[in-house]
Amino acid sequence: MSRESPARRVLPLADLLLFAVAMVWGSSYGVVKSALAFYPVLGLLTLRFGITFCLLAVNLRHLRSANGKTLAGVIVLGLLLLSIFLAETFGVLHTRAANAAFLISLCVVLTPLVEWALLRRRPSTPEWVAVGVSFAGAWLLAGNGTLSFDFNLGDGLILTAAVLRALAVCVTKRVLQAAPLPALTVTAVQAGVVTIGSAAIALTIAPAQWQTLPSVAGHTAFWGSVLYLVFACTLFAFFAQNYAIGRSSPTRVSLLMGSEPAFGALFASVWLGEHVSTAGWIGGAMIVAASFMASVSWRGRPAGAGAGAGAGAGAGAGAGAGAGAGAAEA
Repeated sequence: MSRESPARRVLPLADLLLFAVAMVWGSSYGVVKSALAFYPVLGLLTLRFGITFCLLAVNLRHLRSANGKTLAGVIVLGLLLLSIFLAETFGVLHTRAANAAFLISLCVVLTPLVEWALLRRRPSTPEWVAVGVSFAGAWLLAGNGTLSFDFNLGDGLILTAAVLRALAVCVTKRVLQAAPLPALTVTAVQAGVVTIGSAAIALTIAPAQWQTLPSVAGHTAFWGSVLYLVFACTLFAFFAQNYAIGRSSPTRVSLLMGSEPAFGALFASVWLGEHVSTAGWIGGAMIVAASFMASVSWRGRPAGAGAGAGAGAGAGAGAGAGAGAGAAEA
């Protein structure tokens, strides 16, 4: 009997982590909406990722053994993350929410194509089926299948973010396979890049986004939201994805993380009291079903096979590189 490889044994844990991340980020839509009532987008991004960077700065010691090529690659991942947050956040301001939800879901469709082109891994037939199911579910969840498009700047920004999401997962996989680094080190660098980038843009281009912070005593709801975004939606979620994606394929991860809109709809319905139509619930169920389709083995081929196992303990990639980091997680 052949022994199961260590990478294969950790796949169930990686799947559970990715589902947990999808649930956390799904809940973050309402949390971010609450925080943005007190503080602007770029200021909130700077605050959230600045706190994250300070908490993780000790992990930068692992960069001492990294060469220039590795350092450049990790910084590129941080720039991708910054670009995704900016494109999604400002895109949402200029288009309908339903359009944004549908367009960003195209990341699930685009990831297999990018993976095929960049990593030379051809997705399996079951993965393509799961992509199609997820795509149809997103259509129902976003607008009952009746989206209207008069393509504008906002739509273009959201579509750009979807492409960047797909690219980020594959680029991260490639960078960290070549030179593995601990997941928290990668997250620390990315947090630093987003902090500096958001602050620089606010100070040079959009000074109105740079405001005095709300007081702790008088704005407990705001600071509670910030702490949730830092500890749940950034520290936990980015570490989990950085851990999991190195142990799976970008397509598989994209499908598992594609369940985020379904969890977001559930949270909005239960916590915020927002109405979700019957078609929306069906669409959400289809997205979750597609995620489960990506987590099982088909005809003896392990889910995620062919992607290359993780590149070392703690190494990985992921929405730490931006994939799955939606505007609502901003």
